This record gives sequence, C-alpha cells and structure tokens, in this order.
Amino acid sequence: MPPPLVDPFARAISYLRVSVTDRCDFRCTYCMTEHMTFLPKAELLSLEELDRLCSAFVRMGVQKLRITGGEPLVRKGILTFFEAMGRHLQSGALKELTLTTNGSQLRRYAADLAAVGVRRVNVSLDTLDAAKFAEVTRWGRLGQVLDGIAAAKEAGLAVKINAVALKGVNDDELFTLAEWCARDGHDLTFIEVMPMGDMGEVQRLDQYWSLKDLRTRLESRYTLRDLADRTGGPARYVRLLETGQRIGFITPLTHNFCESCNRVRLTCTGELYMCLGQEDMADLRAPLRASPEDVLVEQAIRNAIARKPKGHDFDYSRQKIAGQMTRHMSHTGG
Repeated sequence: MPPPLVDPFARAISYLRVSVTDRCDFRCTYCMTEHMTFLPKAELLSLEELDRLCSAFVRMGVQKLRITGGEPLVRKGILTFFEAMGRHLQSGALKELTLTTNGSQLRRYAADLAAVGVRRVNVSLDTLDAAKFAEVTRWGRLGQVLDGIAAAKEAGLAVKINAVALKGVNDDELFTLAEWCARDGHDLTFIEVMPMGDMGEVQRLDQYWSLKDLRTRLESRYTLRDLADRTGGPARYVRLLETGQRIGFITPLTHNFCESCNRVRLTCTGELYMCLGQEDMADLRAPLRASPEDVLVEQAIRNAIARKPKGHDFDYSRQKIAGQMTRHMSHTGG
C-alpha cells in the first residue's frame, strides 16, 4: 500500500468530497443563478474515471467518501458508481460512503443506496414553509423533499438536515426547524452562507446570518452543552438538553475550522481543490487520461496535497466581502 496522504501542516487527508455533476434540479438563491450555464457533458469525468480516481484516494488512505453535486442523484447511471464504491466498504478500506442531496430523488434511490452500504445522508433543507422553499430553491417542491426524507427513513438511513442560515429567510424558523428535527429524530446542522460565485442580483451581505447570533438565540430557549463529537467534517456540535438532540454549526466566517481540516474536494471535471476557500487546484484529469496505470495520478495527488494551504480567507467584516471565490459551490461540490 502507498504511504498515507499528509499535508504540510501534518494533517492526514482521510476525507474526500466528490462532485459527480454540476447540474441540479433546484436553483437555490445562495448557490446558483437562475439561468446557470452548466459544463458541457463532454468535460465531465465518466463514472468509470471517477471510480479510478476515488479508488486511488482510498488506496492512499481516504476512509470517508462523500458524494455531492450539484445534485448527485440527477447524474445518469449514478447508482452504478455507488455500487462500485461499495466494494471498498466490503473490503474495509473505506469506512463510510455517504452523500449530500437536496432530497428530491430520495424516494427513487433510498432503498438502493442502503443496499450498497450507504448508512446516512445529509439533506439540504433551509425552510419548512412551502412558499419560502419555492422562493429559495426557485424550482423545488417542499412536499417532494419531505417525501424523500420519509423514504430515507423507511430504508433505514440516518438523515441529517443541513440548513444554510439566511437572514430574512429562515431566521424566524430557528425553533421550528429545531423542534421538527427533534420530533423526527434528525440531527441538524446550520451553515453560514459562503461567498462562492457571482450571484448577480443576490447580495451575500444581505443573506449572511452569523451563527454566533443564531446560537445566542437558541440559548434563549434551550440549554446548550458543547460536545466533543466529530463526524469527519467541519461541524462543531452541541446537545440541547431539553430535547436531547444534537445540533451542529459550520462556521467558515465567524470561526473557521481549518486547523483540523482533513479533506479535499474533487470536481466532476477532475479538478482537485485542496481548500474550499482558495482558488488553487490540481488537474487530475490529464494524468488520469495519459495512462491506464495510476502512477501518474498518484503522483499528481501527492503533489497537490503538498500544496494544501493552512486555511481559507472568507471575511464579511467591515461590510464588504473578502476571500470571495469566483466558482459556484455547485462546481466545487456542496
């Protein structure tokens, strides 16, 4: 086995997030413009090429694989890719295979995902108000997502709800979301909106709701106990003593999580981003296609990890946005 991946700051890279498509059946206002220009399909890696790259990472020590998009379940033939990754679960090389989804296709895929070894899914859901949901997602239907979540539960999948904290949108639903998740047994994680991509008429500062303020509001009703729990990602967790539920906070703005970063992101075109908040990336598609052997690919991966930075530079202070990324979140992988 090749030696494990370790970055210049002695952080072992054990978590790979893989975007399998930049396409989505929603157009969330903090993620995409309404009329997105998507990548030509010819530029995307084939599912077989994604298999080769992910398998190389697993050989090099990656133990957690999260499939993202866009919306991963809209990619044609995606179940065959999950089945291929399932063999690494069976061998024990991969500890967890999971995905982040908008939930729209879970009724169709939940049982099959469970059958190949997926045990939990993250569902992006920012509001339980049908009218606001339609406004935020532009194209989405809340009922379809709630039915997908129900299908995931029926299939035995644990569901974690990811809610982007949006000022003026869901700041009046904080307790509604928390109580719904407590009642249905879902973990809940709040995420600060990140400056990814040009959003046209939508202004980031208008959307931004600090999780420091959100937590203060939670504390007005509940007793919060900090937890040492880690799930391999950037969230920090608390327990609400009154309900017993766990709530996570992902705070790239108010408190970045870079010191323990163990992850990198692979796009659907084979670009490896060593940091979500930096533009530096490595092209893995070229070495992948240059040889049927994986020597070039593995060397390219090692060279990339050697450039992983200490952290990102997102900043909303002084009423301006610093550290904004030109690429959309749907390209990098949500």
